[in-house]
Amino acid sequence: MKSKTRWFVQSVSGLLLTGAGLCLTVDAGFARYSGEEWFWYGTFALIVFQAGLCLVIDGVRFRK
Repeated sequence: MKSKTRWFVQSVSGLLLTGAGLCLTVDAGFARYSGEEWFWYGTFALIVFQAGLCLVIDGVRFRK
C-alpha cells in the first residue's frame, strides 16, 4: 500500500474510532447515572477511544 493511501485509511479510521469511543463513553456515563450496568461498557468505550487516538497519531508517520 502506498504511503499516502495508508496515511489516509489509517487516519480516517482513527478519527471514526475516536468519535465512536467518545459517543460510547458518554452513553456509559448516562447509564451510570441512571443506575444501569456501566463498568464493562465504559471500559470498552475507553478502549475504542484510545485505539482511535493511537491510529491517528501513528498515521502521521506515513504522511509525506
